[in-house]
Amino acid sequence: MSGIERTAWAAFWGYAGLSTFGAIAYATVLSGDTPQLLVGPYTAKVYQYSLAYAPLTTVYLGAIAALLHTLPRLGAGRALAMFVAASGLALASELGGTNIGLPFGPYHYTDMLGWKILGDVPPPIPVSWFYMLYGCLAICARLMTTDDSGTTKWKWAVAAGFLLTFWDIPQDPAMTAVQPHHWEWDFDKFPAWVPGFVKAPFFYGMPLSNWIGWVVTGILVARLMLAFMPPSVVRDRVAPSRLPLLVYAVGGIMPLAICIKHGMWWAVVPGALLMYGPTVLAWRAGAAGLPATVTPPGRDDPPGDLALSVK
Repeated sequence: MSGIERTAWAAFWGYAGLSTFGAIAYATVLSGDTPQLLVGPYTAKVYQYSLAYAPLTTVYLGAIAALLHTLPRLGAGRALAMFVAASGLALASELGGTNIGLPFGPYHYTDMLGWKILGDVPPPIPVSWFYMLYGCLAICARLMTTDDSGTTKWKWAVAAGFLLTFWDIPQDPAMTAVQPHHWEWDFDKFPAWVPGFVKAPFFYGMPLSNWIGWVVTGILVARLMLAFMPPSVVRDRVAPSRLPLLVYAVGGIMPLAICIKHGMWWAVVPGALLMYGPTVLAWRAGAAGLPATVTPPGRDDPPGDLALSVK
């Protein structure tokens, strides 16, 4: 195992540890009013810094783990370009939501996640799309037919978009249930032409428009990522490792724990089944039919889809 690979796993274990710690904290001592133990002169500071930096650190460690995992598999240039492109497209979609209500519906982020890009979107949000979709595409590689045709790329993108949206089933209710909220919906800003059933807060205060936006954005970001790493590359270089699957699986721990604590069972049961069902199937499928070793990208590798031509 190379130094980069070891560092990727170290970042992953930090991500997993903080996710688990956060899940336990939010489901116990942080689920109601601030406990007396945390209101002393010193413990209050620890509490304040934990709330401010633990969520950010968790997301950044997940992104670092996924990004480092791509470096020996795609090459530094291609890996960084994919990270920037995927995060950039996710950011553009988020900015659309926070400014014009498309594609998710109108909402705004609170100060819970710190500084915001253009005053609207905290940086951890778009990078989380990158590393969760990285895991989604690895699941696709283990469970779906692989070739580099345009049809297959779109099939993978659609599957990955839905796998990502399954994460949001517990995620959105959880992040609007914790105090302080991570984001809030601005229902009064929905355009009049939007059908009532699309903008009604039907799912723990969330409108259907949110999931529509997640599916659409997830598909487009996944398809963009496949322009940098076509399905054959994901199958041959990414999917043999279990790290991408684990990154995706760990992403569900904290939101599911919060939803369990608040009795949001319609978020817990479908979210857990739809997230972990495919993950378990992919895990059980193992690396059957996949290369046992990673072949580093070389100068003679075919350019694949790097021209970003979407067929």
